[in-house]
Amino acid sequence: MSIEHYENFPVASWLCPKPLRPAIAAIYHFARTADDLADEGEANQAQRIQDLQDYRADLRAAAEGRAPSPRWASQVFNPLIPVLQQYRLPLPLLEQLLDAFEQDLHQQRYSDRAELLAYCSRSANPVGRLLLHLYGLNEASALRRSDAICSALQLINFWQDFTRDGPKGRVYAPQSDLQRHGLDAQALLACQDSPAARALIRDLCDWAEQLMLEGAPLVHQIPGRAGWELRLVVQGGLRILEKIRAMQYASLVQRPKLVALDAPALLFRALSMRAAGAPTPSKEAL
Repeated sequence: MSIEHYENFPVASWLCPKPLRPAIAAIYHFARTADDLADEGEANQAQRIQDLQDYRADLRAAAEGRAPSPRWASQVFNPLIPVLQQYRLPLPLLEQLLDAFEQDLHQQRYSDRAELLAYCSRSANPVGRLLLHLYGLNEASALRRSDAICSALQLINFWQDFTRDGPKGRVYAPQSDLQRHGLDAQALLACQDSPAARALIRDLCDWAEQLMLEGAPLVHQIPGRAGWELRLVVQGGLRILEKIRAMQYASLVQRPKLVALDAPALLFRALSMRAAGAPTPSKEAL
C-alpha cells in the first residue's frame, strides 16, 4: 500500500474513491507546495512571507477565473482550477491553510491548549472539511468529528517531531503544560530528555488520543472505500502514540515512525473498529 502524506494526511491511495483521486491530489499539492514555501529551502522570512502572499493571490485568481502566475501554474493551479469549479470548493478553507503557514513564520510558542487548537483549526481541520465536501457530507456531527481527527493528527505530528521542530526554534507544547511540569521552552528546543519532559509528553499524548477517539466514529459516517481509508488514518495516528509510549515517551531524542511491519496491525485494528467508536488501544509497550 502506497500512501503519500501531508502531515499524516493520506492522498490518492488505492482506498480513495477513484473518481475523487485527481481532486484529492490537487488539494494535496496545493497544501504541500504552500508548506514548502513556508518551511523548506534557504529563503529568509521576508521572502517566505512574500511567496505566500503571491501564492494566495494566485489562489484567488484561480477561484475568480483569472489566470494565475506561471510560477505554480503547472504543478498546482492548473490541476486545482477544474476541482474548484467542479466541486465548488470553499475558498475560505484553502485560505485558512495559508493563514496557518503564515502563522508559523511569526509564532513559535502557544500559551495554552486552546490557542494551539485554534492553530490546528487552520493548519489541519480545513483538510478534513475539504474531504467531507468532496464526499458530500455536511452534517454537524461529521464536521465536529472530522475536526477532532484532524486536530489529533496535527498534535500527534507535533509530539512525533520534537527532534525536527526544536532545531527550527518551534515549541508546540503549550506554555501552560510546560509550567505544570516545571519545564521551559528551552528544554524542548534543546531536546533535553528528562523525567519531567517524559511526563509532559505522556500528558500531551493522552490529550491527542482523547481527541482522536472523539472523532473516530466518523469512520462509520463515510461510506465505502473512503470510510476504510479513514479507519487506517485513525489507526495510523494511534499507532504513532503507541510507539511513543513504547519508547517511554522519549520522543525528544528519538522520532517514532510507521514502517511496513506496522501494516498488519493497522489493518487488523481498522477491521476491528466498532460502530460505537474505535477500541481504545493498549498502552502497554509492544
